[in-house]
Amino acid sequence: MTILFAGLVLLDGWMDGSLLKGQTTAAVQGTILCILVGLLTVPATLEITALAQKNQTHIFKIIAIPAAVLTAWTFYVPQFFAQAHEFKLLYVLFVLCGTVLAVFLIQAIRFGTRGVLKNCSATLFSVLYLGLLCSFVPAIRIDYGPWAFLTFIFTVKSSDIGAYTFGRLFGKHKIAPAVSPGKTWEGLAGAMVFASITAYFFALYCGIMSPPRGVLFGAVFAVLGQLGDLAESMLKRDAAAKDSSVLIPGFGGILDIVDSPLATAPAAYAFFHWCCGI
Repeated sequence: MTILFAGLVLLDGWMDGSLLKGQTTAAVQGTILCILVGLLTVPATLEITALAQKNQTHIFKIIAIPAAVLTAWTFYVPQFFAQAHEFKLLYVLFVLCGTVLAVFLIQAIRFGTRGVLKNCSATLFSVLYLGLLCSFVPAIRIDYGPWAFLTFIFTVKSSDIGAYTFGRLFGKHKIAPAVSPGKTWEGLAGAMVFASITAYFFALYCGIMSPPRGVLFGAVFAVLGQLGDLAESMLKRDAAAKDSSVLIPGFGGILDIVDSPLATAPAAYAFFHWCCGI
C-alpha cells in the first residue's frame, strides 16, 4: 500500500511538472491524488454511515457522498478557473450551503419531522469531517508540491507505527482509557520519536524545510495525529465498534487509516504556509 501510494504521488508530480526543479509546471496540479481522494471518500462515508446507524441515526448517503467529494476538491476545482483564489471561497460556500438545504429536503421526504436534528446534524458532520478536513490533504500537494505532501503523510503515518510499537513494548500508562484503551503515554512518546526521525530525513534529503524544523514538525504532528486517532475512536466507541469496517485486513476500514491525516492536514497546511517559507 505504501509503495503504491508513494508511486502514484510521484507519478502525479511527474505528470504535472512539480516533481523536479526546472520542469514546466502545469496549471492544474494533483489530478491523480484528487481522484484517489474522491474514491476513498466514498467508502469512508459508507463506514461513518454504518457507525451512525448503530445509534439509530441516518446519514443521507445520496447527499453526503457527492457533497464530501466536492468539498474535498475545494483546492483542486478552482485551478480550472481564472481568479482561482476568489473562486475557491465561493465554491466551498455554495457546496456547503447547497448541502444544508439538500439535507433538509431529504429529511422531509424520508422522515418528516422525526429525528430532524440528529439526522441532519450527522449528515452535515460527515461532510465536514470527510470533506472539509480532507480538502487540506490535496491542498498540501497542490500548493507545496509532492515532496512536502509525502513528508506530511509519512510523518503522520510513521507516528502511528511508533505509537503502536512503543505501546505494545512499553505501554503501561493510559492516555484516555474511556475513549481508546490501547492508547498510552509511552505510545505517544514512540509516535514522537518515529515521526521526528522520519521528518528529519525528509527535511535533510528533500529540502522541504531545515532538519531542526523537521524534528519539530515530526514531534508536533505526532501529537496531533494521535488526537485525530482518538477522535475517530470516539465515533467507534459510541457505536460500540472496534473498527470502522473490515474492508482492509489488519487495519480495519478506510477511516482507521485516514483518521490521523484528516485531523492534521489543516495544521500541516498552515505549517508549510507560515513556517517553511515555501
